Amino acid sequence: MNKSLVYSLTLCILLVIAPHAGHLPLWVSALCGMLLTWRAYLTFSGNPLPARWVLLLVTLAGIMAIAVGFHTLFGREVGVTLLVLLATLKLLELRGTRDAMGLIYLSCFIIITNFFYSQSISTALMMFATLFVIVSAWLRIQTPRITFKPQLRIAAILLLQAVPLMLILFVLFPRVQGPLWGLPQDAYNSTGLSDTMSPGSLSKLSLSEAVAFRATFKSISPRRDQMYWRGPVLWQYDGRTWTTGTAKYDLAPSFDATAQTIEYSVTLEPHNKKWLYALDVPHQLPIGAHLSSDFQLLAKQDVNARLRYEMSSDLLYHANVDESAAQRQRALQLPPRLNPRTLELAASWRAGQSNNGELVKTALRFFNQQNFVYTLEPPLLGSNGVDDFLFQSKQGFCEHYASAFVYLMRAAHIPARVVTGYLGGEYNAIGNYTIVRQSDAHAWAEVWLANQGWVRIDPTAAIAPERVQMNMASSLKNKAALPFMARNPPQWLSKLRLNLDALSNQWNQWVLGYNPERQFALLTRLGMEDVSWQKMARDLMLGLAILIGVFALFMFRHLFARQTDPVQVAWLKLCSRLAKAGLPRAAHEGALDYATRVAAARPKLAANMMDIAERYMSLRYGETRDEASLRAYRDALRAFKL
Repeated sequence: MNKSLVYSLTLCILLVIAPHAGHLPLWVSALCGMLLTWRAYLTFSGNPLPARWVLLLVTLAGIMAIAVGFHTLFGREVGVTLLVLLATLKLLELRGTRDAMGLIYLSCFIIITNFFYSQSISTALMMFATLFVIVSAWLRIQTPRITFKPQLRIAAILLLQAVPLMLILFVLFPRVQGPLWGLPQDAYNSTGLSDTMSPGSLSKLSLSEAVAFRATFKSISPRRDQMYWRGPVLWQYDGRTWTTGTAKYDLAPSFDATAQTIEYSVTLEPHNKKWLYALDVPHQLPIGAHLSSDFQLLAKQDVNARLRYEMSSDLLYHANVDESAAQRQRALQLPPRLNPRTLELAASWRAGQSNNGELVKTALRFFNQQNFVYTLEPPLLGSNGVDDFLFQSKQGFCEHYASAFVYLMRAAHIPARVVTGYLGGEYNAIGNYTIVRQSDAHAWAEVWLANQGWVRIDPTAAIAPERVQMNMASSLKNKAALPFMARNPPQWLSKLRLNLDALSNQWNQWVLGYNPERQFALLTRLGMEDVSWQKMARDLMLGLAILIGVFALFMFRHLFARQTDPVQVAWLKLCSRLAKAGLPRAAHEGALDYATRVAAARPKLAANMMDIAERYMSLRYGETRDEASLRAYRDALRAFKL
């Protein structure tokens, strides 16, 4: 097989499997790299391909190793790993055109698997470039006589011709809610907040710059210190970890809004959990969502795809003023025989103060005046973690302060609970929306006070008010632990990131988020009234027919137009002369193939015929056409005698 074709196919496989290197086991990536290198060496040296029994042995060993490593042969990760390994092994039995075409089809299929992991603009551009290489390799198989540059030009033309077709299919093909195929559970990544909280859980999450969601406010944007995005509410504590608990209360939440209703929309990234995020407290709920008794917004199913929903929240409120006794008792539970010094401190506060509101202020003053430090790198705590934190280390992140504060309140017989979520966000003026990242993860507390209901208390604000009012970088003395872009980077770099995020947001909204609702809205704006599946299918077929017709007219335009190229006109006259002599040219026959056939039929004409054909090909399809070459071409035609 042609060496250049083998190199092209090797490049195709390399490009389609390279993005998977971060998802595959290290040994699979190393094995694929060695197999590709081996194939390139065999092609360069001219050595024979390995025997089939060797490939069969490697294949079986690879499959067994994958089965042992993944403990299964089913699922997304296993399927992609097998596909990558088998595609690489296929190169080592590449002997004929059939094998080459199989690799082309396999490469096109593996391109799709890259979108299981990332659907970003950069991934789409890289896969488009990879598709260009694959089409070029396919042309090399189909047209081996065409040189490299014309093949690249034809590949580019084919892909550009496919763009209008792709756009028509994208806009008009009836959309369905969710993917067109089912994926196993391991096809979804679980990122973001969980329904548990222990020391270090949020500080680790705060090191991630990944986007949790984006919010667009319709009119008034709240202040940063009002942007508490509510997530899981934690009730139960075992001495180290806070959880949502097992008790279920189906009582409907109730609240009285006092002012400041905010309307906004949220575009939530997939996190494989049921909870949605909203500002405290949700007033108007999105379709298909419900509010738990502790005001957590929940979807019916896990959020396994990007989700956009409309929201309305009241920032000033009285929540569950008539809270049930069972819920208040639930918010007083503490693990036995732990943190005696904390219990003693809370008891002393209670002995000196009967008013719960004043006792809350006492606790906040304690955090503010006892030299506590807000840090991402607190020391480890012992079995009496709250005691160690309050009286020894005095260093912690938001989860330490929220946990210790709630523990103090419960020890003082004030119902309290931990709330996790996100605080603040980064405003993007380019797209007029707010970006909330994983690094904005936060924990705060809620206490229940008579005649007020559940009141939000953020003990972090007593130690590091900059965290609430500005950002995390402003509240930390040691910023080395933060990601680079969270350390107040140069303005030009921040602006570049916001521009890229605005572009990514548009991509998410109009490409990845092009659901049935957006499709109907777009078609309505384009003038299509009473949008229905039948009309969309009709318009789709009509658009495809028009587009294909335009392409057909363009490709066969020479059949309807008079030839004006003198080189082509002269060649057609020669073909006409030869046809009268009993040597007609077939419609599909190229110049060199025709000349070869004429030379075989009339050996005396061989030299002149091949010379004319080569000159014709050079003038017709070459990069230059000078007068000397044209003159020589005409002279050769005049000298040609049957």
